[in-house]
Amino acid sequence: MSYASSTSAASSLRVLVADDMPLNLRAAAALLKALGHGGALVTDGQKALNALAQQAFDLVLLDVSMPGLSGLDVLREIRAKELKGGPRMPVIIVSGHDLPEDRDRFLEAGADGVLVKPLQRIALSAEVQRVLTASKRRCEC
Repeated sequence: MSYASSTSAASSLRVLVADDMPLNLRAAAALLKALGHGGALVTDGQKALNALAQQAFDLVLLDVSMPGLSGLDVLREIRAKELKGGPRMPVIIVSGHDLPEDRDRFLEAGADGVLVKPLQRIALSAEVQRVLTASKRRCEC
């Protein structure tokens, strides 16, 4: 399932959103669309990996708690492919866990950023910008 940006601006991103809850997917798509981004929505970790293998994305939002392959499982697969020469994929973990040790665990696992549910437009926009800026700096080194 895909969603289209509300604008065709050059700053529009293609974002893959993976979450097993349809309400969370709709909310993320609406927020991203309002920010001018488009992309694809998937309902589990395996579908996220399949989408990444078939399409180009600028960023991935991964729910940490999905049945089957969790967001952290998908993140490990993404980072393993990068070690084999694949391009760096910015990944933001989305979680209902808001403790500092949870955030630290997600970042140590290789996430570029962390957002807490329910997603808020200002926080989403700021974290996407922060992650992409850091990712761009990392690629320029």
